[in-house]
Amino acid sequence: MHFNYQHLHQVLSKTYQSKRVNHWLSTGLLILIFLNILAIILESVSSIEIQYSHLFKKFEIFSVVIFSIEYLARLWACAGLTQYKHSTSAFKSRLRYLVTPMAIVDLLAILPFYLSFFFALDLRFLRILRLVRIFKLTRYSAAMKTLTSVLRDEIPALLAAYFIMVIVIILASSGIYLLEQKIQPNEFGSIPASMWWAVTTLTTVGYGDVTPLTNGGKLFGGLITLIGIAMVALPTGIIASGFGNSFRKKRQSYGLEVAEALADGVITNHEQEKLNDIRSSLGISTDDAQQIYKEAIFQHLQAKQVCCPNCGSLPKEA
Repeated sequence: MHFNYQHLHQVLSKTYQSKRVNHWLSTGLLILIFLNILAIILESVSSIEIQYSHLFKKFEIFSVVIFSIEYLARLWACAGLTQYKHSTSAFKSRLRYLVTPMAIVDLLAILPFYLSFFFALDLRFLRILRLVRIFKLTRYSAAMKTLTSVLRDEIPALLAAYFIMVIVIILASSGIYLLEQKIQPNEFGSIPASMWWAVTTLTTVGYGDVTPLTNGGKLFGGLITLIGIAMVALPTGIIASGFGNSFRKKRQSYGLEVAEALADGVITNHEQEKLNDIRSSLGISTDDAQQIYKEAIFQHLQAKQVCCPNCGSLPKEA
């Protein structure tokens, strides 16, 4: 069988017919990403970096080669993605793929290495750029996928919450400026200077390096602290609610798949494998899957009950 870009896309997206190939490829890339993150962290320790610098360089070259091959493979295989099927050519499909978030992450993961050949870059800056590789975990971690999905869905609510927080910070810094400017001109000499106190107080961090001294300032500071507790809880509640909605949608989606497989009354081995893949991709635990499966069977049995031909009622339970 000819191995075209559609087959390569299936391998990279874990939908290839050979589950072993998908498993080993995903596991290998996942381990390599974790090792890269660990290497970047250890490399920042001077004593370790000096002693094992040659190993770090060899590992970096090896990693960049693998990530470059992966990047080029995904770029070539993206023409097999369903969202690009309406593109007039494979070239245009690849151009569209280049500006997607994950394609940009893949590029930034290898770009520092190639830039070092043309520019003299600070090693600390290169390490920070290489840490972009941690975002590659989004492809292989159900938790990361859920997090990015929740943040994307809740962007309007989060922006509204942070917009309110910005307004409160401005009001808090203005209020403390009026109350404390004469007593502490160095700390509260202007509204921008007072914003540090407003941010630390509203976020309930309270470093203690800048505190009000007047009675009015202390009273105002206590009020801002109480408001800050509610302000911090607002985005947290939005994200928590988003996680709950996301998990509920996943359960419903998996339940529909189970119900479809149960439509004929039997779940074949092929259907069971498909359900296992869906469960894994959705990040649903085995216990939750079993509960959904039992609910689907109960609903299926209820739907199969035969009505009385005379009165049309369902048969009574024994």
